[in-house]
Amino acid sequence: MDKITIMLVDDHKLIRESWSFILNSDNRFRVVGETSNADDAVEIAKTEKPRIILMDINMSPVNGFEATKLVRKYSPGSKVIGISMHSMPTYAKRMLQMGAMGYVTKNSSKDELLTAIMEVNGGKKYVCDEVKNILAQQELEEDGSQPDLNTLSKREIDIVQLIKEGLSSKEIGQRLDISLKTVEVHRYNILKKLNLKNTAALVNFTNAHGL
Repeated sequence: MDKITIMLVDDHKLIRESWSFILNSDNRFRVVGETSNADDAVEIAKTEKPRIILMDINMSPVNGFEATKLVRKYSPGSKVIGISMHSMPTYAKRMLQMGAMGYVTKNSSKDELLTAIMEVNGGKKYVCDEVKNILAQQELEEDGSQPDLNTLSKREIDIVQLIKEGLSSKEIGQRLDISLKTVEVHRYNILKKLNLKNTAALVNFTNAHGL
């Protein structure tokens, strides 16, 4: 059986080397090129015509969205899988609009990445579980009572913003000069008002709704 040829596009050398090692260690795959930028990706795509391109979207000066459009133009037979640190569905949707066939996050497991490659190589679209779970959560919110950021007080909004910055409850209390217990009460009330289960869901929700 012919090996699935793959090109790696990511501006971090260590990530490219890690992907290359993983893929070349599997007898189904063969890495035929790797690069850190869109220009080289186009040139490699023209000559190698890889069946799969793993494309990081967070590159500069040309990001993965534009790079995907370019390589698809010059190597239309190549199937692109977007890879990103972002789990928000809007990134996945935009990548698919640019011509990609799949999207996985850098939180995805090795097995999920390999599954994505096999599915996309077979002509199917693939979106990783992390993004699908967020989409499902958003649909549930839209089907039920829609959480409304306007229900939050100014103090609660301040706390949400500090949570998004990665501060712990203790650090938030120090920043706002309130007790740890008060912070915890606010956090509980915020999740209850927005009908969210945990801090991760809160961060995803506020990112999606522009807070």
